[in-house]
Amino acid sequence: MSDFPLLDTPRLRLRELTRADVPKLFAIHCDAEAMQWFGTEPLTEYAQAEQLLALFASWRTLPNPGIRWGIEGKAESGLLGTCGLFKWNRQWRSCAIGFELAPAAQGQGLMGEALHACVRWGFEHMALNRIEAQVHPHNLKSLRLLERVGFVREGVSREAGYWLGAHHDLVQLSLLKTDVTD
Repeated sequence: MSDFPLLDTPRLRLRELTRADVPKLFAIHCDAEAMQWFGTEPLTEYAQAEQLLALFASWRTLPNPGIRWGIEGKAESGLLGTCGLFKWNRQWRSCAIGFELAPAAQGQGLMGEALHACVRWGFEHMALNRIEAQVHPHNLKSLRLLERVGFVREGVSREAGYWLGAHHDLVQLSLLKTDVTD
């Protein structure tokens, strides 16, 4: 993964995250209600958003790299959220997907549009066969979104996540290359 891939959809541009995105990353990730299902503690300090940006950038340098796009509207500049592919297992041709969107941008179909572009890129450029997602059972918005994109529920991984001082069950979903039709 040398050059950062830019993806365009009808309403969105998926692009590399930059230092200019740190304030918006912090605003999204410090919102306890918005982040209750993300799988990590909400950010409490601005420096943590800088570290998150560095973490997302570091994925591209790993032996099995990942990628995290900043999601920006074409009509208005500014970060709306992020999505990406990580935990790439080249041998198995699989990876995981993750995403978050600012509350003000939710309910407009933007993340579905971004995820379609993200998974299409993963199947085409990472030679993936399978993309996995793990979602808290009470995170109904994300479960419905993933199912609209084509992900299939496979079961529940008991107490697979730990954040906010508690273990959490996670619904396991997957999307196979053969599930995607253009």
